[in-house]
Amino acid sequence: MRIGELSERTGTPRRLLRYYEEQGLIAADRCPNGYRDYDERFVDRILQIRGLLDAGLPTRIIKQILPCLDKPRIIHFSDATPEMIATLEHERDRMTERIGCLVRNRDAIAEYLETVLSNDRARAAARQASDG
Repeated sequence: MRIGELSERTGTPRRLLRYYEEQGLIAADRCPNGYRDYDERFVDRILQIRGLLDAGLPTRIIKQILPCLDKPRIIHFSDATPEMIATLEHERDRMTERIGCLVRNRDAIAEYLETVLSNDRARAAARQASDG
């Protein structure tokens, strides 16, 4: 698929897709006319990259762990420097904290909605009873 379709399907600007390619996160074949041609698998790959970036990982770390996201998994242990391991442990711990915060926020919103909806139903029932 061409870069425009990949951009549309992933919600990622074309400029950012070119940046991912420059960083070695994705690779495009080239058509005879020079246009980029992306494989279908890059739709999921772009979404994975964006999720990892949103989680705070730098592109240099993402590039090293991308093979771990493939099926079958291909892991290159020679790339696992102590710095990279420490960075990944730190990022994992940060993600765990964010997940905990998101769960607490989701639960608070759910409780709020339950209370509001319950009160709305009670008011509606009271109105119906007084009208009847």
